[in-house]
Amino acid sequence: MSFTAARSRNFGSIAELYERVRPGYPAEAVAWFLPADAPASQELRIADVGTGTGKLTDALLARGREITAVDPDPGMLAVLSAKHPGVTTVTGTAEQLPFGDATFDAVTFGQSWHWVDPPRGSAEVARILRPGGHLGLFWNIRDAREPWVAELADILGHQSADELMLEAGGPVVTEPFAFDAMQEFGWTSTIDVATLVDLAATHGFVITASEVDRREMLDAVGALGERVAEADGMLRLPYRLYVYRFRTG
Repeated sequence: MSFTAARSRNFGSIAELYERVRPGYPAEAVAWFLPADAPASQELRIADVGTGTGKLTDALLARGREITAVDPDPGMLAVLSAKHPGVTTVTGTAEQLPFGDATFDAVTFGQSWHWVDPPRGSAEVARILRPGGHLGLFWNIRDAREPWVAELADILGHQSADELMLEAGGPVVTEPFAFDAMQEFGWTSTIDVATLVDLAATHGFVITASEVDRREMLDAVGALGERVAEADGMLRLPYRLYVYRFRTG
């Protein structure tokens, strides 16, 4: 399945919901990824590809960084633009990036490299990177070591493409990239039960399920949330964030 087809079909119609309930990324993960020898005298130019509504862009934005957000879906980019009007947005895919050679210092993908054709995407990303540039791949995965999160996974009855990829040994990135390092970050999102239900509703396999199956899954998610919520009515949803860093050879 291509990056463009998967994202356009599954997520474009729920862009505002996606922005409201999908988790962000801890700043420490971005700090770990960015090269320590970044030029101090000029802005670090970063392309955030498969950005969606800009959940990773949120964490990348900082003084001294110029972010260009790329996604195949104009509806997702419109939500990002409303949030960050100063960020340049461009319609495109990893396999066909509308930029000149050696344009960026780093390229990032948040929850999206698993939709990319690895040989084509790797070659195209390497083309737009400056010599010594870095590729960063980020995935937030719910931590099923927590019993109620494992129960949530059972209710949904489906492993996402990113979970399957990580279980199979991690992302495939081809020449001219070389693996540099991987880091895992644990963090917790605090949400209410309604947000948990909405979060489940943003998964592609839920969006494309029959109305009966979708309603059954979401009702069960809501019941689970009510049962395990803490006294304040909130849920502490643990995540493991996996960050892979590659460099041009």
